[in-house]
This record gives sequence, structure tokens and C-alpha cells, in this order.
Amino acid sequence: MAISLGNRAKMSTSTTGTGTITLGSASAGYQTFAGAGITNGQTVRYVVEDGSNFEVGSGTYTASGTTLTRTVTESSNSDNAITLSGSALVYITATVADIFINDGASALTTTGLITSGTLDVNGASQFDGTVSVGVDDTGHDVKFFGDTASAYMLWDTSADDLKLVGAAGLTVAGDIDVGGTANLDIVDIDGAVDIATTALVTGVLTTTATQVATGGITSGSNIVSDTDSTDDLGTTSVRWANLFVDGITATDQITATGFTGTLDGILGSGTAAAATATTLDTSGAVNLNLVTDSTSSTSGALIVDGGVGIAKKLFVGTDLDVDGTANLDAVDIDGAVQIDAAFTSGVDGQGYDTKFFGDTASAYMLWDTSADDLILGGGAGLVVPEGQITIAATAMTSSAADLNQLDGEVAKLAGKDSIWIPAAAMYPSTTNPCSDLTQVETTALRPDLKVLDFAAAADDFAQFSIAFPKSWNLGTITYQPFWTVTAGTNTGTVVWQLGGIAVTSDDTINTAFGTLIATTALAHSGTSNDLMVSAESGAVTIAGSPADNDQCFFQINNDVSASGQTGVVRLLGIKLFFTTDAANDA
Repeated sequence: MAISLGNRAKMSTSTTGTGTITLGSASAGYQTFAGAGITNGQTVRYVVEDGSNFEVGSGTYTASGTTLTRTVTESSNSDNAITLSGSALVYITATVADIFINDGASALTTTGLITSGTLDVNGASQFDGTVSVGVDDTGHDVKFFGDTASAYMLWDTSADDLKLVGAAGLTVAGDIDVGGTANLDIVDIDGAVDIATTALVTGVLTTTATQVATGGITSGSNIVSDTDSTDDLGTTSVRWANLFVDGITATDQITATGFTGTLDGILGSGTAAAATATTLDTSGAVNLNLVTDSTSSTSGALIVDGGVGIAKKLFVGTDLDVDGTANLDAVDIDGAVQIDAAFTSGVDGQGYDTKFFGDTASAYMLWDTSADDLILGGGAGLVVPEGQITIAATAMTSSAADLNQLDGEVAKLAGKDSIWIPAAAMYPSTTNPCSDLTQVETTALRPDLKVLDFAAAADDFAQFSIAFPKSWNLGTITYQPFWTVTAGTNTGTVVWQLGGIAVTSDDTINTAFGTLIATTALAHSGTSNDLMVSAESGAVTIAGSPADNDQCFFQINNDVSASGQTGVVRLLGIKLFFTTDAANDA
């Protein structure tokens, strides 16, 4: 903790008790703490004198309230905070615990011993003699921080080690002479290494560059690759002269370029001691002269225990007998095909188009995987015996005549639906009502408007109720207001709010509406009788746990707190959007 000092800083205080001191005015001939250069949040040494009572301590100065906290180090009250009377004096001073030189020019000279609990030196330091930290058998940690975060050098007395931590490294311009064992986790050597005697590596020796052994390499054990890798023994340009081995075990590929002679020993067809090869790679043809037909996996001119990969065409002069699965990327069959078991195209989640052509041009049946549809194209039709169509496990009982009656008709589907609620179907609420329904003429023999007027200065309300069809899914709804404004200088934006409550038969109607949901603010030019259509609102949750045959009551208002409207807003009606889960109310 840094302690700040200030010259000639002495102030009165009217504080009573043992709490935080509120500083008053400067004493005659002295200056305030702020005048002495003390800023907000700094910690100072202080002395409080209150009659014969005194207190010495450190406190944090707060400029905004001109206050000083109290941490007591010595006092007339058994080194506890004294009880202030309201007429004490507070001043800044250094104590015997402090020696702090901060002017950049002063120096501290001593021929004796300086003993301090904490020494804080803010400038450069020079030691012209020996520096010792601790004594023999009792040391102290010494840490030197670098300019990089978490980088430092530490003399760690608990381990008796010099540690370089974080990004800290060791750079040596001259030689390093280690009398004992150098235990190095990683060694990066940029120059030559001269080893006069045997180098013993008990772990793994990893090199990133090519190693040259002019005297040869003698191994007392296996020489192995670091991984199951694709490393080569030699290259096409630098080859081994001779290979002397007692046997070859090849768990991967044997490549013989330009090989001539027999392979009995290599492929295992000779003696019992022959090596085993899993791959024969040759750039020429392999002729097998045995002419016996194969009747099983263990007969014929070529017997392979594993799979066979063929990059080019396979020609079979007679029959092809496959006991397992034939996985073919493309099949071109010129003759008849008979399948005696189940036929599957693709797998679940990954299908393939399958097309069947008819005898008429452009007529086909297509299983289209991009659309997951069975498509009949061109002149292709669908012929099904009556009563043999099933949809979603439900058999269709309609006859062809019944279906013909639906030809050209449109069936209603479940989904999003809407209903128009005109202003004429609404009424002002009893409390905070909008104006009564008014008929407004735009121009003679042009559209008249049935409107509800909402004031610009207060939240006016209108109400209405509907009974949704049974096909309603009882979920949230949305709405879209249709409105206009009065003539004149009426400008600004308009925000509408709507909330609802569902009431079941034999339940009380005296129930609060649900949360009001607002539309996005919509600005208008102020032109009278311009139709304004607000954007569809967010989801409105109707309170009361809606059920079939409920009556739903609604309340709508112009939210003047969110609007910038300067005149009357006229509501023409709203469109309610709801979701159905059935085609009708049956």
C-alpha cells in the first residue's frame, strides 16, 4: 500500500464517534488535504488530536464527500479509535513507520542497518556493495518481473531453485559449464553439437532435420517409426545397396518397380518360413494360368482371403456369383433383371433418384429424393383398385365418383387464419374510454369511415369480444391495426397495445386482461384520411387458459407513452391472426 504525504495539511472536523471522519475547513496557517495535493482514493498517514486524546493511523481520502477512513495504528484509547467530540483537528504527517523519498533528487545515506516492514522504491536503485537477501539456511523469495504479463525470474527459497516462469527465458553469450546433471525438458540447439564420448538417451530422441551418420548406425534393438506412418526406407533417388534380412513381415504394401524373377518366398507360396505380404503392387500384368472355374471362395486361379479393390473395369467371361452385398456406384444392365429378395435404394436419410420410363415419350415415374416425392411425369398415370388407397393408416372410402365431385374445388386446410374486427364492433371502455363510434365523411359519395377516436395526451381504451372457432388451436394470436389521423398538423408515431382474457361457461367475466402487447411504432405524415396499417404484432397470450367455446374479451389502446402522436388517432379496425389445427369445427 502506497502512502501519500502532503505539506501543511491540517483540517477541523465536527465528526463525533468512532466512524469515518468528515473533514471541515483548513486550520489557520494551513491548507486542506486537496490543497496539499491529495487526490480521491489516495491513502495518507494522519494524526487526530481531540483535547488530550490522540489517534495515529492511515486512511483513504474521498474527494466527493471530503471524508477520511480510519485504520488505527496507535492511539490514547489502547490503540483503538478514539471517540471524537466534534471539535478535533486532523493533519497529515509521516510516522516512524514511514521513510518515503519521492522527489527524484533526494537520497538516503546510512552506515548502519535500515529495518522496515515494507520498502517501496519508485525510482532507480544502485548498490555499490554486496547485496545479500537472508542469511545462510534462512533465505527469502526474490522476484524480478518482466514487461510481459506473467513473465518473471524467481529465486524460490522453498525449492532452493532459480525459476524462469512464463515467457521468461535464458540467454547466454558465453559457455555454460554444468558440473552436475542438466535436466532439460526441451533442448533447442541452433548450432553444432560436439559429443566427445558416448551420448546416452534414455527417452525418445526426436530430430526435425535429416541426420547423417557417416560411421554407420548400430542398433541393439528394433528400429521403428514414431507412428504407424508412411515413412520410406530410402528414396527413388537415394536407394539402399543391399538389404539383408532373415524374413519380411509386411503389414502394408510391398512395391517392386522393375522386378523380375519369382515371388515364391515373398508371397508365402513356397516354404513354411516364407514371409507374408498383404499387398502386391506391380506396374505390369499378373498372369495366372490356372484355368479351373471357381465354385467357392477357396477355389479357382486366384484365392484372396481379404477384399479386392479394382480401379478399372472388371470383365467376367461367364457368370458372376456374389454371396454378399454388391456395392456398385453405377449399374448398366442390358438384359432382364430378377430380384428374389427385398430391393432397397439408399439408406435412411440418404436416398437416390429412381426413374422408370414408359413406352410413350416423356412418360415416366420418378422417385425424387430432393423433394421426397413420387412423381408421375408426361403421360404417366396412377391406376389403383377402388378401396386400395390408405393415407396415414386411414383407408380412403371415397369412390372415384366421390373424388370427381371434388374436381376443381378447394379444400380448407389447417394453419394460420384471420378475422376482421371493425371499429363498429368495438365500444369505449367505461374507465378511460376512447370517443364513441363516429361516422366520418371523407368527401361526398366517397367512402365514409366508422372510427373510434383516441386522444394524443392520455391512454384511451376500447373493448370487443369474439368466440373463436373450435378449429382454433387455443394458442397465442397476433394482430394488425388499421388507422388514420385527423387533419391539420397532426404528426408523430403511433403504438397500439392489445390484451385479452378467455372466459369459460359458468366462470366469472370479472377477470383481468392479459399482458398488453405493443405494435412497432409507425410514423405518418399527418395527412388526414391517409390509411395507415401497422406491422403485425408479436405473440399475444390470452389469459385465462383458453378452451373450446370460450368467449374472449379484448382491450386495445393507443400507448401515448411510447407514441410521438400530436393529435387524435382514429382506429378503423384490426385484423386478428390465429392458428387452426383442423379444417373445420366438426
